[in-house]
Amino acid sequence: MFGFLKKKEPVQLNEMLYAVTTGNLIPISEVNDPVFSQKMMGDGFAIIPESGDIYSPIVGEVLSVFQTKHAVGMKMANGLEILLHMGIDTVELNGEPFDIKVSEGAKVTHETLIAKVDLEAITVAGKAIDMVVVITNMDNVKNFKLSKTGAVVAGVEVGIAEA
Repeated sequence: MFGFLKKKEPVQLNEMLYAVTTGNLIPISEVNDPVFSQKMMGDGFAIIPESGDIYSPIVGEVLSVFQTKHAVGMKMANGLEILLHMGIDTVELNGEPFDIKVSEGAKVTHETLIAKVDLEAITVAGKAIDMVVVITNMDNVKNFKLSKTGAVVAGVEVGIAEA
């Protein structure tokens, strides 16, 4: 009856970052694109995928799906904003290789399929297939640490991002 008298459940902060696909995880500094490798957009990582099934790197919410379908913006409960950028220079492909499975406002976990990506179409177009995950509001980050590099399986914890 008096809902305001009830104790509010604390917001559960899941600050983990997850592998978006199965493949080879590299630090963002090794991505073959200066905007990412020089951390102009923020810190993060990339996975050279073995599969075109791309999952959410966080537990959170979808903020935006780019019109060209090559990128999805998300937000963690701790306020950190994450960009999942699928491929390098793939904005030029006008969404062709990307089948987006989420929409703005959707709640996501590391088990949520974000997109099915035609990796061969990206490669044939002469683009790199790196799946890049970037924390775009680094000014709010207290700690970012990758815990894995090399071979990873989709959905495994690969790092932490604390706000």
